[in-house]
Amino acid sequence: MTVKTRLGRELSLSEKFSRLCSRLREPEWRRYGGTMLAGKVLGVGVVLLVMAVVTGLFFTHVYAQTGTPEVKAADIVNPVNTMWTLVAAFLVFGMQVGFTMLEAGFCRSRETVNVLVECVVDTCLCGILFYAIGFAFMFSHGNGFIGYHWFFLQGAPATYETTGVAFLAVWIFQFAFADTCSTITSGAMIGRTGFVGDLLYSFCVTGFIYPIIGHWAWGPDGWLALMGSDGHFFPSLGMGFHDFAGSTVVHTIGGFIALAGAIVLGPRLGRRFKRDGGGPMLPHDLTIAVSGGLILWFGWYGFNPGSTLSAMDLVGIGRVA
Repeated sequence: MTVKTRLGRELSLSEKFSRLCSRLREPEWRRYGGTMLAGKVLGVGVVLLVMAVVTGLFFTHVYAQTGTPEVKAADIVNPVNTMWTLVAAFLVFGMQVGFTMLEAGFCRSRETVNVLVECVVDTCLCGILFYAIGFAFMFSHGNGFIGYHWFFLQGAPATYETTGVAFLAVWIFQFAFADTCSTITSGAMIGRTGFVGDLLYSFCVTGFIYPIIGHWAWGPDGWLALMGSDGHFFPSLGMGFHDFAGSTVVHTIGGFIALAGAIVLGPRLGRRFKRDGGGPMLPHDLTIAVSGGLILWFGWYGFNPGSTLSAMDLVGIGRVA
């Protein structure tokens, strides 16, 4: 593609490079370039992760052995349940597109670039933290408060509990859940925090707050999960705390964090209330906002039915959907 000046003269390579460098000095161009680069890196990372998971599930190496190795029932991967969990995980991860569009549509135009960059970087940071410590805190054995095994997924079993679902497939599914909790918080922080503030609360939510509280309800020895059984809290109840698809663990935690941030930080910058002659802050693009809401609606068909972790439970999947 040739680049010409207004007089029709084609620019040389050095002139093109000089023009590019001058544009990169502008804050808007730097933010735009950073957003595009982060999106490309995230996309490549997701593709590589999917390739690694699928390769590990369906292509195994065969070694010459003198005897038949002992295969434990917990190591047998159910390919149907695993594929169903992966499909649901991809749908839940796709909800990030909906969140980004919803937030970008309802915010003021001057905040759009910050929303786009924050959503992409938040997803990248969430993936790193949930791989390193978050999943271990939340789902490994420990005590009633926190788990302390499987850091960086080391020592994890081949499948998750008795589901037959490959462990990495469950990790991808739960990573999408953790990212959703953090994104719920980010929507309330638009206009209240800058980019550095976004990174700080994202680090705290996905690395510590969400996994630790989630362990109480979803961990193998969480105090809420074991509540009602002998030797634990309120044995007379006869049953523990149940949260099927994260109405408390994901949405309530994210909502309470967002509420706390809004109370502490106060109104958004530039917000004028009715008593001061102002009113509600108008969204700058309702088309994008509504489209994002519909994408979120579609993604919930992976969020809730996928929590069965079983493609065989057709009745349960239908009821949840």
